[in-house]
Amino acid sequence: MVDSTSTFDGFLGVRESIRLSDASSKSERSEDFLDEIQQAIIDEALETFSRRVVEEALNPKNLGRIENADGDGRVTGPCGDTIEIFLNVDHERISDVRFMTDGCGPTIASASVLTQLAKSNTIEEASMIEDRDILSVLGGLPAEHIHCPMLAINTLKEAIADYRRRKG
Repeated sequence: MVDSTSTFDGFLGVRESIRLSDASSKSERSEDFLDEIQQAIIDEALETFSRRVVEEALNPKNLGRIENADGDGRVTGPCGDTIEIFLNVDHERISDVRFMTDGCGPTIASASVLTQLAKSNTIEEASMIEDRDILSVLGGLPAEHIHCPMLAINTLKEAIADYRRRKG
């Protein structure tokens, strides 16, 4: 004699297994599709920007805020992008530097590179970093984004000025 409860439970188990397998398959297909879209976007960006610009924009270094920073500056560029830079200074040497931005990829990349160039330098050394230093690391930028490194530099100068004001 067949137990109808166990048969029904068995059917539900198989059905659930098929449903989960189908969902897993759909999830994998969705992830593959998203990976393809992301790669297409990156490939398109690489037609315009250097690999370093794309890498820094997608994986910026020193992104974030510093609570109770020794100095901070915030500047909005002519394009509407804003960068904010936070500094911690120990014996006139930048011990930590972070940034936040609402900007485009080249602005993110410029600020990321700038923080890497400024970190561990003295305030005086950091104040001498120029937009061409950032452009050199990034491998250049198209003309319509050439203002992005200057926005980062101006923001660093504001943060340094704020540090000096606070220090007295």
